[in-house]
Amino acid sequence: MKRAKAGRRKSRSPEALGTVFARGFVVTGLLAALQGGRRPGRDVLRLALQGGAALAAGTMAAEALGRRDYAAAATAVAAGAAGVVAAEALNALASGELPIKDKETEGG
Repeated sequence: MKRAKAGRRKSRSPEALGTVFARGFVVTGLLAALQGGRRPGRDVLRLALQGGAALAAGTMAAEALGRRDYAAAATAVAAGAAGVVAAEALNALASGELPIKDKETEGG
């Protein structure tokens, strides 16, 4: 009986989490590429990264809630949100939407 409970409490291995991320990345990337009005390339990549991060975080949070590990669930949601925001910021930085302050141009 104790062994059965211990088997249920195993968390996802890093390989399995990577697989979940890859699924979200591919599925979201395909959907974004096939929808009209999107620039192929940067927008699709951004949405694919965000989809992968969101699916991986959601999977981790759901598993943690199943174990009643609320701290791990909250951490997974926060990490997923950080991943989505990071993908957005990297896209904005690459497209020149975020100004990068240069000390030389500020007179410093």
